[in-house]
Amino acid sequence: MELWDIYDKNKQPTGRTMKKNDWCLKDGEYHLTVLGVIMRPDGKFLITQRVMTKAWAAGWWEVSGGAAMAGETSLEAVKREVREETGLDVSNADGGYVFSYHRENPGEGDNYFVDIYRFVMDFDESDIHIQKEEALGYTLASPEEIKALAEQGIFLHYDSIRQVFDI
Repeated sequence: MELWDIYDKNKQPTGRTMKKNDWCLKDGEYHLTVLGVIMRPDGKFLITQRVMTKAWAAGWWEVSGGAAMAGETSLEAVKREVREETGLDVSNADGGYVFSYHRENPGEGDNYFVDIYRFVMDFDESDIHIQKEEALGYTLASPEEIKALAEQGIFLHYDSIRQVFDI
């Protein structure tokens, strides 16, 4: 069973945990998620398309990410998520933490912080190994192509993270 740490409004761990997707958080409590934006030196970004079996935003495009597990730092979580979802190891990549934002969903039990990372690394398409349970496939997209997907309403989190695509 996957557990997530519960954080307070100051993004400090409370010492308590919750079960994955068990939306039991009270107002003022949060869980932590991470997004890892991968950019090649040529200015293209690695984006993946969500599988059609996802309950939410099926078929939409996104960057790698997910929830931090209990006891895991934000950086550990983003490295793990990127590796699991794309096969890429960003441990020695340039870049790192860029910014955070948070969402509150009063009464829904799903409040969260999102830590955004941008890594710049040279990789070959043969280095990419997409996690088939999570993604239909991938593409390398320019900031303009990502913006066009967002304008079609099919790029997850774009309004919250668009500044990370500025190069």
